Amino acid sequence: MSISQIIAGREHAIITCTPQDDVREAARILADKRIGALPVMDGDEVVGIFSERDLLYCIARDGATALDGKVGDMMTAPAISIDRRGDAIDALSLMTKRRIRHLPVVEDGKLIAFVSIGDLVKYRIELVEAEAQQMREYITAA
Repeated sequence: MSISQIIAGREHAIITCTPQDDVREAARILADKRIGALPVMDGDEVVGIFSERDLLYCIARDGATALDGKVGDMMTAPAISIDRRGDAIDALSLMTKRRIRHLPVVEDGKLIAFVSIGDLVKYRIELVEAEAQQMREYITAA
């Protein structure tokens, strides 16, 4: 299954930030929206990812003053992204190998979606359950 099938039908806006945004405000967005990461945008280009993990590392290193910094100084960059035509299992493998939990989905250099490892695991579980159901139906019909 391709990433485009996973993101099909999504209608919610992608919440983003810029490298110039305050870390305090980005942290507030993560908490208020109950999300784990934000794509960091410079115009139409995804230049990084600002995640809960980035925030935690910076607070551990700099203390509370980290909240007064800029997202661009604390984000993970460059952003690892995928194309909408990419395979979901390949994306899951990439995320596991690179130890990341979020991937921007780009098309012609523009952000079109943002997927989490949870989105891909959910897809994989649904696929395994569908295959198991087909096997049960096959066995009972034989």
